[in-house]
Amino acid sequence: MMKTPLTKKFTVEEIKERFDQDVERFSNLETGQQAVVDAPIMLELISKLAGGIKPDVVNMLDIGAGAGNNTISILRERPGINCDLIDISAAMLERAKERISQEQVGQVRIFQSDFRDLTLPHSHYDLVIAAAVLHHLRDDEDWESSFKKIYDLLKPSGAFFISDMVHHQHEAIHGAMWERYGKHLESIGGAEYKEKVFDYIDKEDSPRSLSYQMDLMKKVGFKTVDVLHKNSCFAAFVGIK
Repeated sequence: MMKTPLTKKFTVEEIKERFDQDVERFSNLETGQQAVVDAPIMLELISKLAGGIKPDVVNMLDIGAGAGNNTISILRERPGINCDLIDISAAMLERAKERISQEQVGQVRIFQSDFRDLTLPHSHYDLVIAAAVLHHLRDDEDWESSFKKIYDLLKPSGAFFISDMVHHQHEAIHGAMWERYGKHLESIGGAEYKEKVFDYIDKEDSPRSLSYQMDLMKKVGFKTVDVLHKNSCFAAFVGIK
C-alpha cells in the first residue's frame, strides 16, 4: 500500500537516476518488465492492435520509451513507421536508438525530456504509446493536462495505448489485488525482491484507477475507450480520438 504522500514522492531527477542504472534489464523483450504482471500479454496485444486500429499508421510517439521494447514490438508488426521516443534517461534512449536501428523503421527521433515539458506538433501522431510511465503523474491537474496534451498530439482516429500499474478505488479490492501482486513478485525473486519493488513503488509512483483514467480519456475528448487486459494491479487500455 502507498504510504508516501504525493508531495514527498521522488523527483524526476531521482527517478531518472534509477533508470540510468537499469538499462540492461530494460533492453530485453522477455525480462524488461518482469515485475509487471502479464507484461508479455499486454505488449503483444498493443503491438497487434496498434496497426489494426490505425492501419494507415505513419507516425508514432512512445512516451517513456525506455530501451525501446514497445516501439520494437510494434515495428515488427508494422514496419517502416516514423518513431519519436521520449524518456528522461539519456542512457535508455541511446540503447533504444541502437536497438531500433536494427529494425525496419522510418525516421527515428529521440528526446531526452519530461514529456510534460516538451513541445511537439499537434495532430501529428497516429499512435501514442505510454507503457509503465503515467503512474509517475501526481495530482489531478497533472493527470488531466497530460491526457489533454496527448489527445491534442493525435490525428483524428488516432489511438492512445496505455499499459501500466493501476490503483483500485475500494480499499478491500485494492488490498486483495496488492496481495496478489506481492505473490507475483515473490515468485520471481522471493520476499526480498518483493520488498525492494514495493519500496520504490511507494517512493516513486502515484497510479490512479483504471476507471479514473478511462473517465479522464472521455473527458478530454476521446470518442472510444476500451480495456484490452487487466490482471491484479496492471491493465492495458486504449482511447481512440
